[in-house]
Amino acid sequence: MADSWHKLPGAKTYRVLESGPTILVSTRNKAGRANLMTVGFHMVISHEGVLAAIVSPGDFSQESLAETGECVIGVPGVDLAEQVVDIGNCSGFEVDKFDRFGFTEKKAQHVAAPLVAECLANVECTMLDDSLADAYSGLVILQAQQVWVNSGRAEHRTFHHNGDGTFNADGDLVDLRERMVLWKAYQD
Repeated sequence: MADSWHKLPGAKTYRVLESGPTILVSTRNKAGRANLMTVGFHMVISHEGVLAAIVSPGDFSQESLAETGECVIGVPGVDLAEQVVDIGNCSGFEVDKFDRFGFTEKKAQHVAAPLVAECLANVECTMLDDSLADAYSGLVILQAQQVWVNSGRAEHRTFHHNGDGTFNADGDLVDLRERMVLWKAYQD
């Protein structure tokens, strides 16, 4: 049996530890213009709804987020993967991404940024801290204000970027709630 291991440099750790599904970040600037941005680097920091995301410096979304301190994180299904990738390949300075890619704005309850009606879930967020943005490629810390889950959607699988243009789609649900005896407080 041949050795199937290969090496990657430490800077490519994201290729094996991508933290969660590919997401869309929705913003609305003070002039009222909405935008979508594709994001692969994000994570939950605490059980109290504190999140971190990389919102690339110089992008329309980053400017809107810095201006308003608000955004919505949309979690698309795998059926939207091609549109989500295409959103990441154009600039909000030049394109109305909701219109071009056929996404529908839905009014949020706590922030001006729109929910994305086609997503599996939307998380309304306010900015807690952007002091690390310059040092770490746009790292912002967000506080979730409200979560919306679209349980009526036919496609429930999310997809994860492997950092090289390939993606993995989630598969079957493995329910081990009965074994999570120390974490019952976090179960519905």
